[in-house]
Amino acid sequence: MVMLRRTGLKDAAAGPDAEFAGFFQAEYPALIRSMYLIVRDEEQARDLAQEAFVLLFSRWRRISHYERPDAWVRRVAIRMAVRAVRRERLRRRLEQEFDAAPPSGPLDLDVLRAVAKLPGAQRAAVVLFYFEDRPVAEVADILACSEVTAKVHLHRARKRLAELLGAEEEPEDIRHAR
Repeated sequence: MVMLRRTGLKDAAAGPDAEFAGFFQAEYPALIRSMYLIVRDEEQARDLAQEAFVLLFSRWRRISHYERPDAWVRRVAIRMAVRAVRRERLRRRLEQEFDAAPPSGPLDLDVLRAVAKLPGAQRAAVVLFYFEDRPVAEVADILACSEVTAKVHLHRARKRLAELLGAEEEPEDIRHAR
C-alpha cells in the first residue's frame, strides 16, 4: 500500500484510470467542503465524499462520458448527506421522546462503570441477563449465538467484573440476579 502511495500518481498517469485520478484530485477537496457545510461534521463529510467517489469509480467507464461527471458525484454525495442529516435529526428526536427509563431501584455506579468496560458481547450479555432479567436462551437468541457461547460471555463478564471491582467472588449486585 505504501508503494502505491509513492508511485500512485506516476502509475495513474500511465494507466487507464489516469482520467479518474485527475478528476478525483480536482474535485475531492471541494466535495468535502460541500459535505461539511451540509452535515457540519468533518469526519462525516470525508466519509460521505469518499463513499460518493467509490460509487463513481465503480461506474467511471459510463459516467466519465457524461457532460458533467462532477455534477453526478456531487448529486450522489448530497443525497447521502441529506439522508444522514435527516437520520441524525430523527435519532435526536427519538432520543428525546423515548428517553430510556432509568433502571428501577438503587444503582451501584461502580458496577455500571465496570460493566461499561466490558467488551461489547459480554456487556450485552450482562445487560440482557442481569438488568433485563432474560433467560440464557433468549440472550443467545438476541446475540445470535449459541446458548453455550452466551454462557461463556456471562462467565467471562463475571470474572472480569470481579477483577474490575476488586472482589474475589462475583459482585453482590450481579450474584443476586441469577
